[in-house]
Amino acid sequence: MKHVPNALTVGRIVVAPLCLFLLWEGGLWGHVVGASLFIIAAITDWLDGRLARKYGVGSELGQFLDPLADKVLVLGAFFLVPFLDPFDEGLTRPAGAWLPWAAIGAIAARDLAVTVLRTVRQRRGEPLVTSSAAKWKTAWQLTFLITGFVFLAGTHLRDLGGALGALGRFLYAALESPAALVFLLATAAVTVWTGALYFRRAPTPAS
Repeated sequence: MKHVPNALTVGRIVVAPLCLFLLWEGGLWGHVVGASLFIIAAITDWLDGRLARKYGVGSELGQFLDPLADKVLVLGAFFLVPFLDPFDEGLTRPAGAWLPWAAIGAIAARDLAVTVLRTVRQRRGEPLVTSSAAKWKTAWQLTFLITGFVFLAGTHLRDLGGALGALGRFLYAALESPAALVFLLATAAVTVWTGALYFRRAPTPAS
């Protein structure tokens, strides 16, 4: 059991590039399989930490690998989103291409800053414990990404007739609307805010 959390984390690192490639490649099966793999990887993000705490098998390797796996999966997905049709229309049409990239850049900069802070604190023997606000941040980010990818897979229904076709057209319109940009901006704001909390609490350990 002591190796299971790290195995799940390594599996997430391995699966993330395949997941992102399938979403980028497109097509019905690319989007369906890519979205499914992303959801499974997101579940392992919750599961590996829970198992490590439950069985008391946390390790320094796990503390290093888990944030790395999150960055590969989540940041990779954020950087992919503006290239996906019709996501690109919803994100860039209201205010131009610069705004979604500014939001994604802020998300990446927050993670980089917290990583640097965590490294400095660990060298001082003062581990930076993940805050409850940061856990909500992760949940918010995953909600944005999972919702987007599920909607993306569902857009392939729009060529069908009846209720399924209507659902597919609704999902396509939702991704193409300014709502996608509003959700992304809100996600960036939550992400930056939770990062700022770490620096307000330094040099005492976060809780």
